[in-house]
Amino acid sequence: MSSEPKRAEAGRIGELYVIAAPSGAGKTSLINSLLEEFPGLAFSVSDTTRAPRGGEVDGEAYHFIDADTFRRRIGEGRYLEHAQVFGNYYGTDREHVEALWADGKDVLLEIDVQGAAQIRQSHPEACEIFILPPSLEVLKSRLTGRGTDRPEAIERRLGEARNEMSACMEFDFIVVNDDFERARADLVGILRAWPLRRRRQQQVQQARLDDLLRED
Repeated sequence: MSSEPKRAEAGRIGELYVIAAPSGAGKTSLINSLLEEFPGLAFSVSDTTRAPRGGEVDGEAYHFIDADTFRRRIGEGRYLEHAQVFGNYYGTDREHVEALWADGKDVLLEIDVQGAAQIRQSHPEACEIFILPPSLEVLKSRLTGRGTDRPEAIERRLGEARNEMSACMEFDFIVVNDDFERARADLVGILRAWPLRRRRQQQVQQARLDDLLRED
């Protein structure tokens, strides 16, 4: 049986979920699991100026564009959020997110803490989740086990991970990915509960409340 929350009336603006984590925390596997669990949840594919890695297909993990195009789009106000990480730009296309909402979807962003801070200002009703590794030792082991980065690149990523993790208390929820199934269950619980928060229900259930509280 699907865990998909009951949807509200047509025309409702969908939820916006933000997941951030240091590289190697296991967020990609968890996100893929959430997308399988919730049919009404859509992943927003970001633009980036970094080169594709082995096996990456344009339009799946990222839209790969050049730096000049990215900077022009920043000037046009096209991005809901954008950041520069390790010398490369990353950004969420505003129109893409709005199109998913118009299609009745809730939207999931996988972004860094810089982008999350921007979303926090522009969309205070977004649900922000930070995924922590159980320890730096485990994080380093995961990064090393990929076999895709040189030792100096791994050390750089660990330094960046410390900076990112220092911002985790700015998020609504913190999930530790020590055990995958437990972390997955935590995330499913968050996504099931978030639409039931009072501020959302005040919007969604107003007509029902008016009817229930009406004096005959």
